[in-house]
Amino acid sequence: MKKLKRYYLISLISMVLFIAIGCSTDKKPAVIKIDGKINAEEVLRLDPSADIFQFNGVIYKTSVDWVNELPLTKDAQIGEIKTRNDKNKDFTNEMSNKLPVGAKIFSAKERDDILIVEFDGKTIKYLGIGEG
Repeated sequence: MKKLKRYYLISLISMVLFIAIGCSTDKKPAVIKIDGKINAEEVLRLDPSADIFQFNGVIYKTSVDWVNELPLTKDAQIGEIKTRNDKNKDFTNEMSNKLPVGAKIFSAKERDDILIVEFDGKTIKYLGIGEG
């Protein structure tokens, strides 16, 4: 008998919620759509401790496990970090939130969506984050 009462209670609550949501006057879609490329603010909102930089309008992020496992060959130097911005989320090209100014940015021979950064004897791989 207790199971039957619980079933009716759950059914009643479900119907009330279904009717309340269905009769809502707010006709905006429930899906948030991001047009274009993801920006630094969006990345840092999802992961406040993310290590990112911007290059040619694309945000690059490190600490992606499968990227770190790839055997990549450093190609030509294509840029360097010119400014550091750890105060806000308004990024421009060749700006980083954690990399030091002067860190060298290289392309990877094997992939176009990954860049290799070198500084102080360290080599770090960064994945370009596509559209959101």
